[in-house]
Amino acid sequence: MHELHFNHWAILVSAVIQWLLGAVWYSPALFAKPWAAVVGISKDTSKTSSMVMGMIASFIGSLVTSFVLAHVVLWSGAQTFAIGSAIGLIMWMGFVAAPLWASYIYEGRPAKLFAINTGYWLVACVISGGLLAVWR
Repeated sequence: MHELHFNHWAILVSAVIQWLLGAVWYSPALFAKPWAAVVGISKDTSKTSSMVMGMIASFIGSLVTSFVLAHVVLWSGAQTFAIGSAIGLIMWMGFVAAPLWASYIYEGRPAKLFAINTGYWLVACVISGGLLAVWR
């Protein structure tokens, strides 16, 4: 295996973009209300400490996702936003959508919840893949 030279700033910025996208995606402006209704969360049941821990865990997950996606983008030799985005799309299909779809079916979860949750990761992976391809 050859040595990869990562742009650590690109990975960090990619993670921040994913994290901010999540904040907007699950905000009242977009999908907070339908998401909360489907999972059965009300304003009364949300706790500040669990929100903070969730935000920290979300950012760490975004860092890991960006780091792994950076590997695939570099291995592929992608250097344009379009090719990087296509890699993000392929990674989303194989490692997010396909396995979660089966889980949602087994667990009897609504398709609406699948669409909200995996839609976020679709946009995040496509943007991050493109960013990581052009910002080497």
